[in-house]
Amino acid sequence: MKNLAIIIGDSAPITPEIVEKFEFNIIEFKIDWPEEAGIFGKNLFEKMREAKRMNVKTTPKTSQPSIGTFKKAYEQAFEKASNVLAITISSGISGTYNSAIQAKKMFSEEDQKRIFVIDSFNADAAETMLAIKAAEMDKAGMKIEEIVKKIESLKPQTKLFGMIESPYWLEAGGRLSHPIAVLLEQMQKIGMRPLLSIIDGMVKPANLKMQAKDTANALFKQIEELVKEPLAQGKKISVGISHSDTLFEAEKLKDLIVKNFPEIKIEFLTTMGRVIGSHTGPGTLICCFVED
Repeated sequence: MKNLAIIIGDSAPITPEIVEKFEFNIIEFKIDWPEEAGIFGKNLFEKMREAKRMNVKTTPKTSQPSIGTFKKAYEQAFEKASNVLAITISSGISGTYNSAIQAKKMFSEEDQKRIFVIDSFNADAAETMLAIKAAEMDKAGMKIEEIVKKIESLKPQTKLFGMIESPYWLEAGGRLSHPIAVLLEQMQKIGMRPLLSIIDGMVKPANLKMQAKDTANALFKQIEELVKEPLAQGKKISVGISHSDTLFEAEKLKDLIVKNFPEIKIEFLTTMGRVIGSHTGPGTLICCFVED
């Protein structure tokens, strides 16, 4: 029997390769978008692009995994591991962390001691990065208590930044007013791109990039500013990149990082999770880095 089973939601960007390599247990979020059935596209983000073209005025709605879903996941995890670690999307964005905690309380007092739940206080690529770190520590033979303590210490060192292609979906979902959406569109036309981040567990504006001709260059400039000093101090940095139907920009960002900072480890480049992606829409690019 393994020492540790790690549970993450598909709010995090994952690939079959990541799941297989680290043996993650995946919990699915529900997507409610009745109109999706009548829209052409290979994935959710292609369908969102088509919906915008068709002037469909609805947006995908996500709902957190239930307490029962987490309880079942814990039971299945105990079949192959002595301890369970669940890493969730920020409690400031979703009630997932609370569901995970409430499910833990449904077990005996002894079993509860073997279930550990961490609020990532972050989202998307950051969830995957923390889960990977936990899996690596487990493989290195660290005890579960040490792993939890280390992950908690890494949370403040885990930075996530994102850039949207268009404010259309944030407005359609009621997260931006029409005047603000129009203002953002006008700003982007003249090369001013707002940078989003997770601050205090919430999605908030973090910076404004000037003369940013595309999302890859704009995000790279932000990363460049933040990693130079830690790298000069000999610290290790690993990066995860996720995107919603903008593979070209994601690969461009990866190439910029590899070319300018070959010492940085690129953990993954993949399609972003459905929770943040459903709100920000196609064309979103996210980069997360962990300083360790």
